[in-house]
Amino acid sequence: MLKKFFALLPLFSLLLPNAFGQSSELDQLIKGLQTKYNKLSSLSADFTQIHTGSQTRRESGRVLLKKPGKMRWDYTSPEAKLFISDGKTLYEYVPAEKYASKSSIRDSGDMRAPFAFLLGRGNLRRDFKTIEFSKEAPARAGNKVLRMIPKRAADFRELLVEVEPTSLQIARLTFIESGGARSDFLFSNVQENPAVSPAQFVFKAPPGVEVRSN
Repeated sequence: MLKKFFALLPLFSLLLPNAFGQSSELDQLIKGLQTKYNKLSSLSADFTQIHTGSQTRRESGRVLLKKPGKMRWDYTSPEAKLFISDGKTLYEYVPAEKYASKSSIRDSGDMRAPFAFLLGRGNLRRDFKTIEFSKEAPARAGNKVLRMIPKRAADFRELLVEVEPTSLQIARLTFIESGGARSDFLFSNVQENPAVSPAQFVFKAPPGVEVRSN
């Protein structure tokens, strides 16, 4: 047994540095992400959302996030839609319809709700039981993709986070549901700490539009 062990030592010497290197790279990336997004007070970006399930749906627009927990999603294609939250209440409004829906952000199963972690409202090590490099290829060459499994029951089974390793900008967030359906959010034209007004996160129903509670 000892002879076999010593015969394998050269192989271990090749494998172990690589394993430790990956672990160190992963730890630095997690720490860097947490530090960066804890410091941000606001964030805006163009987004493309691709939902893949029984059918594939592609939408796009502009998102605005502000600490603590405020968000505004202005969809422009293929139709106008608005998702807006003051951090406590979430409103969904489609101008083509004659009503808007209202729900508590805590009770919402909407995939946009977890984006609050981008502005320091979550803790990656605390909220996810598994964080590792994903085998899925990045949407943009050179980026890193992290695979995260939530500790508590959530509306998604796992989360993929694609990161540009130098700037630590998040290029993509992917929510994978228990049934296998997934929602990909791809970001571009990202602006950190843009000037925003509290009024941008207040929903005012247009005349004749009924607000319904979910």
